[in-house]
Amino acid sequence: MNELKAEEFEERFDRGEDVTSTLDLQAARRPGLEHRRVNVDFPSWMVEALDREARRLGITRQSVIKMWIADRLEQRPSSAA
Repeated sequence: MNELKAEEFEERFDRGEDVTSTLDLQAARRPGLEHRRVNVDFPSWMVEALDREARRLGITRQSVIKMWIADRLEQRPSSAA
């Protein structure tokens, strides 16, 4: 990994140069998008319905759950905590 000063990095990036060799991608983080594991128990009928929907969409059960929860949360007005 080559270390650059921020100004030089920005100049190279702005010129369209490939700067990925200067990055430590193993240490890269996406603030606010880190994953946290949660466990939720669902009744059997709900798991079966989720599996049917997942098959229909061609995605995993987990993806259906995340997609539906994200849709619901995006519909709600944000409130300052």
